[in-house]
Amino acid sequence: MTELKQLQATVWTFDEVDRRGSVILDDGGLLDFGADAFDAGGLRLLRPGQRVRLSVDPDADGDVARVNAITILTL
Repeated sequence: MTELKQLQATVWTFDEVDRRGSVILDDGGLLDFGADAFDAGGLRLLRPGQRVRLSVDPDADGDVARVNAITILTL
């Protein structure tokens, strides 16, 4: 079983109707997330520019295979 990985990113896009969007990872990569990841984080809204934490499943190479949850990054 592969261990979940935590990443930080910045919201790039978010569609309030579909509850889907994309984030820019700290390394500059663009990553999409679905409504299931948004719902799993218990959020109601995201705005472009917000910092978020992602819970992801890495693939065999350690790259992101799927975003499981997205939450607001708090200090």
